[in-house]
Amino acid sequence: MIALIGPTASGKSDLAIKLALKYNYEILSLDSLSIYKEVDIASAKPSKEELSLVKHHGIDEIYPNEKFDVMKFIDIYEKNKHKDLIIVGGTSFYLKAMLIGISPMPQISEEIKKEALKYDYNFLKEIDSKWAEKIKSNDTYRLYKAIEIFLATNTPPSQYFAKNLPKPIIDKCDIYEIAVDRNILRERITKRTTKMFEMGLIDEVAYLEAKYRDRTLPALKAIGVKEVLDYFNGVYSKDELKQKIITNTARLAKRQQTFNKTQFEKKSMELEKLYKFFGV
Repeated sequence: MIALIGPTASGKSDLAIKLALKYNYEILSLDSLSIYKEVDIASAKPSKEELSLVKHHGIDEIYPNEKFDVMKFIDIYEKNKHKDLIIVGGTSFYLKAMLIGISPMPQISEEIKKEALKYDYNFLKEIDSKWAEKIKSNDTYRLYKAIEIFLATNTPPSQYFAKNLPKPIIDKCDIYEIAVDRNILRERITKRTTKMFEMGLIDEVAYLEAKYRDRTLPALKAIGVKEVLDYFNGVYSKDELKQKIITNTARLAKRQQTFNKTQFEKKSMELEKLYKFFGV
């Protein structure tokens, strides 16, 4: 099993398909947007032709109004781990999570979830100041998860996780990083954004908003979607819209590069050596 990491628009998907075709692999996509059905253009997911050439997992798994987290990708991996897989995607956080593992979580009832909403960041500081220091006060997802754990177990989160250490999901995986010059990456992002508009990005976002009518859905807050929604509100002109998507995508790519550099110390080799190694 191998993993290809790199920033958005670096060519990960194209390389993965080449390798999969040559060595009879299947692909596990780790992408927080491609997992959604109906979000085709904004996610820049592989074309129908490419999907027909190589079996993909992690693409078109759920609808935009369905909830998911890293456990969804873990479930998909567990169902396919006996296969020869190439793991690829821009959401490297999910790969990192599977490599270091996830701590087993207590059973959280709907009643506990509702009860947790009554409390705030100050409550977390009272019950577990050590854990509160690890999260920001506006990080509501992690805040309520911590409070839910306390309510379900009567144990401060820091103590709970100390007793329930994470276990790796993936035992062994060779990681290959695609390193791309920043100027070249910017050109690729510009070309890809232009192609997205030509394919009908604005119409796709209009369809998603009309069908789901909830701009708070994660899929509708993604780069390429949220800017179009602002365009509908008159925030940008069409030219400004395109440049805004390019700028925000470039910023995302920079964050991805930083994450990959700091979180994956044991990478197998750079892209040039990977080409030679696989003969592509």
